[in-house]
Amino acid sequence: MSSTMKGTTIAVAACVIVVAAAARVASAQGVAGTNRSIQAQPTTSSALAAVLTRSCGDCHSNTMVSRWFTKVPPFSTIMAHGAREGRKAVDFSEWTGYTPDQQRAFLISSCATATAGTMPTKAYLKFRGDARLSREDVETICSASRLSGASTAAAATRPAEKVP
Repeated sequence: MSSTMKGTTIAVAACVIVVAAAARVASAQGVAGTNRSIQAQPTTSSALAAVLTRSCGDCHSNTMVSRWFTKVPPFSTIMAHGAREGRKAVDFSEWTGYTPDQQRAFLISSCATATAGTMPTKAYLKFRGDARLSREDVETICSASRLSGASTAAAATRPAEKVP
């Protein structure tokens, strides 16, 4: 194979990889129905909306913000997979599609994982340090879980000292 043909083959392969990665990210982003999101609900505090958008939105909603790691393979593939899996767990952009009991359960679970320091994941925080939850952020999430009518279940998930 000539060097010109090798160069062309490599260029075509690189283009295919970039296009495939972009398609994966686009499918991971989905289409946001802004009036269905938890942030758009009148009972959601502006503090909770801000925390969820900043720290949870890329993986747990259809609103992934396009950053360098969402465009460059293999990071883009990893992010697309993480977003699909995250939305399977809870999709804050489709909040009104859940029953009130499901919404309470998701808020309780969000409080528990935020308190334990398991969300956002450590791997994600390497790319998005600004997504790290403060004590105040965790309390905002846990307060929402208590206000959702789940006070007895949420009492067991109050913020612990593990949160930085």
